[in-house]
Amino acid sequence: MKTRYLTLCGLLLLATLAVTLAMYTQLPAQIPTHWNGRGQIDHYGPRSFIFVHTGFMVGFMLLWTVLPWLSPKRYTLALFQSTYWHILLIMVGMLAYIQCMLVWGAYSQSMDMNRAMLGGVGVFVALIGNVLGKVKRNFWIGIRTPWTLADERVWYATHRLGAKTMVAGALLCTACALAGLPAKLCVALLVAGAVVPALYSLVYAKRLERSADLEN
Repeated sequence: MKTRYLTLCGLLLLATLAVTLAMYTQLPAQIPTHWNGRGQIDHYGPRSFIFVHTGFMVGFMLLWTVLPWLSPKRYTLALFQSTYWHILLIMVGMLAYIQCMLVWGAYSQSMDMNRAMLGGVGVFVALIGNVLGKVKRNFWIGIRTPWTLADERVWYATHRLGAKTMVAGALLCTACALAGLPAKLCVALLVAGAVVPALYSLVYAKRLERSADLEN
């Protein structure tokens, strides 16, 4: 399972690197590295910057192989290893998408980067949200608040809700981005998808505490 997912990630990495190298000589010496909220280029950097996300992809793959060894036994990632490696594939896919958009943006310098980035990233976040409910209690991924880490019931309830809010927020983000609505609205929808379940974890934990006090 681990080997299969790492192989797929490696193929994504190589494909992205191949696209980047094929376009590299056609890019200007100074390329866009940042776009503001209106989608306008507001910062440039050297052409070599285009490989930054390739480094991120390699870094994520290396980190993901180390985290299971670092995890305490009570919070082992082996309890949901299929989902764990599946999330890595989604993350690497998202970084590959971002790099390809940066390459094309550097080449054309006329595309609507906010629409392309937020629309695409929203899809990947929705894919992560779709499997969030399968993530077991751990220290590395998921909605890790003091209350979810302290109580498995809170973790389970929070991640069931989080799966719904992340998917909904991410898909709304994609729809708004494709419709050309303000980038701030799109980002707010993404953030809300994660913040709502985090707040819910506190509310649910306190509800359980009150129930326990009443029983005693």
